[in-house]
Amino acid sequence: MVDVFYPLQWIADKLVYEVLGIAPDTHLAASVNFIIYDVLKILILLVVMIFAISYIRTFVTPEKTRRVLGGKTGLQYHLLASLLGAVTPFCSCSSVPLFIGFVEAGIPLGVTFSFLITSPLVNEAAVAALWATLGLKATLIYAVSGVLLGVFGGYIIGLMKMEKYVADFVYKIKVGDQNKKPEALSIKERTAIAFDNVKDIVEKVWLYVIIGVTLGGIFHGYAPEGILATYAGKDNLLAVPIAVIIGVPLYSNVMGMIPIVESLIGKGLPVGTALAFLMAVTALSLPEMIILKKVLKNELIGAFVLVVSLSIIFTGYLFNIIL
Repeated sequence: MVDVFYPLQWIADKLVYEVLGIAPDTHLAASVNFIIYDVLKILILLVVMIFAISYIRTFVTPEKTRRVLGGKTGLQYHLLASLLGAVTPFCSCSSVPLFIGFVEAGIPLGVTFSFLITSPLVNEAAVAALWATLGLKATLIYAVSGVLLGVFGGYIIGLMKMEKYVADFVYKIKVGDQNKKPEALSIKERTAIAFDNVKDIVEKVWLYVIIGVTLGGIFHGYAPEGILATYAGKDNLLAVPIAVIIGVPLYSNVMGMIPIVESLIGKGLPVGTALAFLMAVTALSLPEMIILKKVLKNELIGAFVLVVSLSIIFTGYLFNIIL
């Protein structure tokens, strides 16, 4: 199988061994080579994936989402909401207006949470970085897991009938004409939007990429082989829940976490445990909980954290078994 990223490895080798003059087969060479190769690969895939997904996303607006899902119940609508979440990234800055808009428009609470859960987990930046660092197989596993977590997490929350734990003012707000059709955009306009998104997202994440890859590179070059397998391997039955418990209160940009997770896996951390940690950090960040507290009562936030945490733990165990 041809390695499409071979030219990047050639560049990294040239820079490390010839330009920088670092001796091969040393810890320093392994670390610097890892950093150069991963930074180049992640940034290139970021540009490609962000452009492609951003272009597709011009066809999916919050208004269209509300019209499609308003008042609908059933597992198929949880799946649809979760898939929409994957192409409409949800971030802390947009959590309150999106949540208000969906609930006020009549979208069932559980379906709204399916969207809420998947959006921070699966987006073009995460997919690109995972593909660049862990390969296509792990990326597909992560993406499918994120969508399914949204489906079943939202479905369970819907069954719990917790509408009374949404702040009262949410149901009283009107967010505009729900029947308004999205503006028809030309190919040129959609392309311009996609390029703007590439510029905007890359400007926001490039530093996280470099920091994350650097930390991962240091671990890659200097940490003893198998050290994590000893303490967090498959034989440790509590490794996955411990990883999730550690990850839930943390807050980090997903772009900074993925290279670190790659290095942890390379040093012996099982893939399922590593992905569970990544999901916990990404889907249940403390800042998101603080912002959601503006529209959700503690009981609903607690249920959300519990359901998603248990789902992530189950996913981690499952993939440790499969892989």
